[in-house]
Amino acid sequence: MAISLSVVLLLAIILVVLMRGGSLKAGPAIVAVLFGFFLASTGMAPSINRFLDSIADTINSISF
Repeated sequence: MAISLSVVLLLAIILVVLMRGGSLKAGPAIVAVLFGFFLASTGMAPSINRFLDSIADTINSISF
């Protein structure tokens, strides 16, 4: 839960920065948000979550 909340917050910040910087207009931003919302309710959502969890675990296991 903590990872998914962090990812949502990070993506929201990136979306706001892109919109404020003029790189992304409001229309495509709304489409991107709706796409993510509807993608989360499909059968692909568990696979996407597993993929993102594995990436987070890989990043977490890297020692500097």
